[in-house]
Amino acid sequence: MPHYSVLIDGTAMPVDLGGVGRYVEGLLGALDPLDLDLAIVVRPEHRQHVSDVAPGANVVVGPRWLRTKPLRFVWEQLGLPALARRLGSDVVHSPHYTFPLLRRRGSVVTLHDATFFSDPQWHSVTKRLFFTAWTRLALGSGRPCVVPSDASAREFRRHVQRVRSTLTTTALGVDFEVFHAPGPDETAAFRAAHGLSDSERWVAFLGTIEPRKNVGPLVRAHERLRREREDVPTLLISGARGWDDDAVAELDRVAAQDAVRELGYLPLEQLRSLLGAAEFVVYPSSGEGFGLPVLEALACGACVLTTDRLSLPEVAGDAADYTEPDEDALLDALRRLVSDRARRDELRDRAIPRARLFTWAATADATLEAYREAAA
Repeated sequence: MPHYSVLIDGTAMPVDLGGVGRYVEGLLGALDPLDLDLAIVVRPEHRQHVSDVAPGANVVVGPRWLRTKPLRFVWEQLGLPALARRLGSDVVHSPHYTFPLLRRRGSVVTLHDATFFSDPQWHSVTKRLFFTAWTRLALGSGRPCVVPSDASAREFRRHVQRVRSTLTTTALGVDFEVFHAPGPDETAAFRAAHGLSDSERWVAFLGTIEPRKNVGPLVRAHERLRREREDVPTLLISGARGWDDDAVAELDRVAAQDAVRELGYLPLEQLRSLLGAAEFVVYPSSGEGFGLPVLEALACGACVLTTDRLSLPEVAGDAADYTEPDEDALLDALRRLVSDRARRDELRDRAIPRARLFTWAATADATLEAYREAAA
């Protein structure tokens, strides 16, 4: 392939590197060994981590005031194109919806999620208006756009008229050095860190607590099942509280009970124990652009229960059980899996082989197609 100079804008990565941060670090690590002149611009707090992830990349540190969102958008429009000119970059990759409007050639944009169009009730009005506007701008501009699933590509074409851009599906990957079946010592340390007994079993949820994740219905379904039988595992909820008032109210209501434990945002190294040592992992989302927690759970050898909405079947295939995301359907699905050890074992056996189909190297290879188009 021709030799390209690529600049990735990492200034939108959050402090905890969740969401877009995981995407950028996975993609960057896979691009690093390829024949590219690779540069990334980051906020000061991410310099060391990004340098470790991609030691061959030119890591440029932006000003500290990029932490302020309005100032970051101003810099994106003016400072990012200037930096690209100074570095001689053939391609600027904007990995989170927004992009420099004045750079029309050599520009690639990642669009993660079409639910701002299909299910606006899941998002705040400000967030919905902001991301739908930038998505329309990107798709109408002719810039190559990358999306994480075929389902997302279909949704963007369904909801946005006059799509002039090429849409390239670049399924996300998983880092098997981080996400793999946990060892006994790791699981014991996880139990000790969270006050779980040696015999305590759990069902795990991992993700931001927002309306489409249906954490409120999950908590209520779990509570109803515990009224039916005594052997129901503890429900462990891990993730930052978002804007789901129903889920927050339910979690506050059951906070004094032992049956549901809210763990908050966990360190990355604890996630494989949360997921891999669970009886099963529940991810009852009403729709995702990709569904990275499902892939990470599969990589840890977990039995997974999720929904068949949007991209999730693309990720889990036949390695998961599926349910509707409402309370009654979740109750039935939980009841089935709690009762059926053979089914749980069958899904665990399928999990890791399924996860191995998704690598960051494959993500990078697919992304290079968009870079080629942008640089042409």
